[in-house]
Amino acid sequence: MSTVLRACEGLPIREFAAGEPVISEGSPGGVLYVLASGSVEVVKGDVQITTVAEPGSFFGEMSVLLARPHTSTVRALEPSTFHVIEDPLAFLHADPASTFELARLLARRLHFVNSYLVDLKRQFQEHGGHLSMVDEVLETLVHHQEPAAAAGSERCPDPTVE
Repeated sequence: MSTVLRACEGLPIREFAAGEPVISEGSPGGVLYVLASGSVEVVKGDVQITTVAEPGSFFGEMSVLLARPHTSTVRALEPSTFHVIEDPLAFLHADPASTFELARLLARRLHFVNSYLVDLKRQFQEHGGHLSMVDEVLETLVHHQEPAAAAGSERCPDPTVE
């Protein structure tokens, strides 16, 4: 049994029928799902991105971590069972091993996307027009950093003043 599945023991379980959406693109986030059994497809728009049948796989993590609506649809391909984590941030804070597995998942995804963009860059670096913008996209992704948070506000920029 995976580390993540062990951490999910005792959490609520939800079953989905084949064809039923687990998560819908654009819907509000806030819940993390962990696949216990079955298989799903991940769809963005009308394009299937991948299928997943690995127990312990996370779904909804981007929405939770970025506090944004879901970026894709997750649909059961067969009857599937999920652990439902209603307070995912508390779960991740309380279970460093699961948080590490989630970080590894996100790092793998980023690696694949970066590798793909580098391949595109190589293929189209000699072409002009819109295809040459792949270089700009890659540079933006590689060097993107969230702005640092600062104490204070526009009204009172000094955080030591109450």
